[in-house]
Amino acid sequence: MSKLLLLSNSTNYGEDYLAWCDQTIADFIEDDKQSIVFVPFAGITVTSEEYTEKVNKALSKFGITVINLDKVTDKVAAVENASAIFIGGGNTFHLLNSLYEHKLIQAIRKAIDNGAKYVGWSAGSNVTCPNICTTNDMPITEPPSFNALQLVPFQINPHFTDKSIDGHGGESRQTRLTEFVNANPGARVVCLPEASYLEVVDNKITYFGSELGLTMDREGVIPIKKNQQL
Repeated sequence: MSKLLLLSNSTNYGEDYLAWCDQTIADFIEDDKQSIVFVPFAGITVTSEEYTEKVNKALSKFGITVINLDKVTDKVAAVENASAIFIGGGNTFHLLNSLYEHKLIQAIRKAIDNGAKYVGWSAGSNVTCPNICTTNDMPITEPPSFNALQLVPFQINPHFTDKSIDGHGGESRQTRLTEFVNANPGARVVCLPEASYLEVVDNKITYFGSELGLTMDREGVIPIKKNQQL
């Protein structure tokens, strides 16, 4: 039974790290705290130790402690035996490249199939999709493939906004995503604004968020509301 918590972002403006979603994470994990592996590979401007400590500090009040996968010798075994897998945000290309490098794609899928829970935010949500082509990140490294974990059958665009900057002539986020769905017939994108998330339990997928999200495909754009099942 697949259980995934896919968060748009880690930090709302002016708030502490994971403050907006720490209770949500704790409720989702429940008693499965005995062996939580944290995958820090999306972090580029912090060390894996700093990143792991940041997560542990944010979740310590719930009795949640994560293990820094970067410091584990047998990473495949650690993932396969985890009660839960957390993957943090940062650069999606670097994250996916590292998952391939450490042979973790199949290990994560196997762990989820065997009952491990999955919590991802930003890049960590991106890599659950069929591919990472709807990330907002720059390709700072080249993974062997854009194909990702394929834990959900649609694409995600985290940090989604329909706002544009005054005087800026570049394309909007929605325009870029429209290009993606037009170039990829059959593809669907779920757009997650800040402070929104998806909870996936097997084939039941529910959107939670204070703002309207969107789903997009070649047929058009459909708003999604809080507590709506997709």
